[in-house]
Amino acid sequence: MFSKETIEEIEKVAQEEGIDPAALLAIAEVESGGRAFAYVGGRKEPLIRFEGHYFDRLLSDDKREKARRAGLASPKAGRIKNARSQAERWVLLNKAMGIDRSAALQSVSWGIGQVMGAHFKTLGYGSVEAMVQEARGSIAGQMRLMMRFIRKNGLAVYIERCDWAGFARRYNGPAYKKNSYNTRIAAAYARHSNGRLKRGIFERIRSGTFKNNLRAFSLNNDVEAVRSLQQMLTAAGYAVQSDGIFGVETDRALRQFQVQEKLVVDGIFGPESRARLKQVLPRLGRFLSILAIIMRIMRLMR
Repeated sequence: MFSKETIEEIEKVAQEEGIDPAALLAIAEVESGGRAFAYVGGRKEPLIRFEGHYFDRLLSDDKREKARRAGLASPKAGRIKNARSQAERWVLLNKAMGIDRSAALQSVSWGIGQVMGAHFKTLGYGSVEAMVQEARGSIAGQMRLMMRFIRKNGLAVYIERCDWAGFARRYNGPAYKKNSYNTRIAAAYARHSNGRLKRGIFERIRSGTFKNNLRAFSLNNDVEAVRSLQQMLTAAGYAVQSDGIFGVETDRALRQFQVQEKLVVDGIFGPESRARLKQVLPRLGRFLSILAIIMRIMRLMR
């Protein structure tokens, strides 16, 4: 699990980016296994993974042959194995840099977000060295790199919707279900969106200092109107704290309701969502009444 200092760094970047801190923390935790760095040669270094097939593709013909002979490059993905220890992976990287430094740095996935160095141009870095410098500089640097990748690939919208399957498919590839990326992120988000971190979000929403796209001040900032929505959502099976604040938790519950009812998923409690929620509650009430009668009959039959 991340240390308190790492959580604070991730939360800070989330605030700067206008992203729900609990969501960014959940994604980072799953991507990195809750480990933000490794000690290599007495220095904190970002976690890395060397991809020999990238290296093979980026090299000139003469360098490619040399790298293949040294067991550093292969045209097939996965052929060049990564050691379990990060220290050994850095040894592998240093050997590759001895053949071609730029190609080697581009052939590594860097940091918490495991972003490939080969993306440096599309992510707006002047050189792969600049990208690597940011990743090696701090936890915040790793997270800024990750956020560049998320923004560039249009993934922030999936985070805002809490659409973890949509996010995982695009961030981890079509085989994301094999490693349960979406369900693991969902579980981590559920955990991090409660407690200290959530209270911190609400405080920033109250003060107006939290940049976000979650309609924190929906319903004309009417606390009672928001609390009424929260109570209806809870009664409909989308449990949310009735605190009168239209924050991350309420936005997520409303979007989940909209998904279930096949409405436009926008996190806005507009006329359609309002009417559908009012329709659902009587149906749910009748179902619960019938269920209660069945339970009473079953108890009498014992």
